[in-house]
Amino acid sequence: MTDVAAKPVLIIRHYRELTPYQDRFLEMKSLTEQRDANTPDELWILQHHDVLTQGQAGKPEHVLMPSHIPLVQSDRGGQVTWHGPGQLVAYFMFDLNRLGWNVRTLVTYAENLMIELLNQYGIQAYAKPDAPGVYVSERKIGSLGFKIRKGRSYHGLALNIDCDLFGFHTINPCGYAGLEMVRVMDLVPNYPRFDDLCLDMIASLRASGYFSDIQVIEA
Repeated sequence: MTDVAAKPVLIIRHYRELTPYQDRFLEMKSLTEQRDANTPDELWILQHHDVLTQGQAGKPEHVLMPSHIPLVQSDRGGQVTWHGPGQLVAYFMFDLNRLGWNVRTLVTYAENLMIELLNQYGIQAYAKPDAPGVYVSERKIGSLGFKIRKGRSYHGLALNIDCDLFGFHTINPCGYAGLEMVRVMDLVPNYPRFDDLCLDMIASLRASGYFSDIQVIEA
C-alpha cells in the first residue's frame, strides 16, 4: 500500500431517484474514455428502471421470452442480466493501475464488498471461483460485470434487495440455465432497504484504506 498522499480521491455519486440505464452507461463510458492520470475515481450507487442488459459477447438464446422489459446491448463482460427497482447497482470507475490492482483484484473487491454488507445482517454469502458473483445456499444474490479500458474500469455490481424477480424469469441469468435468484428480503425479517445499504457501502469504502478522501454527492 502506498502512503496516504499518493492514494486517489474517490467521488461517490448517490442517485436518489430511478435512473435510465442507457444514460448512465453512456456517461460512465465517456468518463472512462476522457479521464487522465489525475482524474479522481468515481463510484455511482443507484437503482435503474426495468431493463435487461446483454454482455458484449452475450448469446441471444439466453433471452428466453419476449416481455415489456427493454433489452439494451452493453459492452461489459458476461451474459444477459436484469436491473430494476429494488436492486442496488454500483458502478466502479477506478484507475486500476493507480490502485495497483488487476482485474481479479477488482472482482474480488466487489464480491467481498457485497459479502461483507450481507454479513452485517446475518446473511452468510460467498463467492465462487468459477462463477463470478455472490451466492447464498447456491442461489445468486449479487451479480457483477466489468469493462476495462486502458487499465480503467467501468460497470460494476448489482445486489438484489426487494426487487420483482420477473425480469430474471425471462432470461438465463448471467447465462446459467436454471439459476435461482434470491433477494435480501427473502432471507431476513426487517431487512435493510436501498438507503440503508447505500450508507453501509459508503462506510465500507471509507474504511477500506484505498482512498485518501471520499466525497459523497447526492445526484
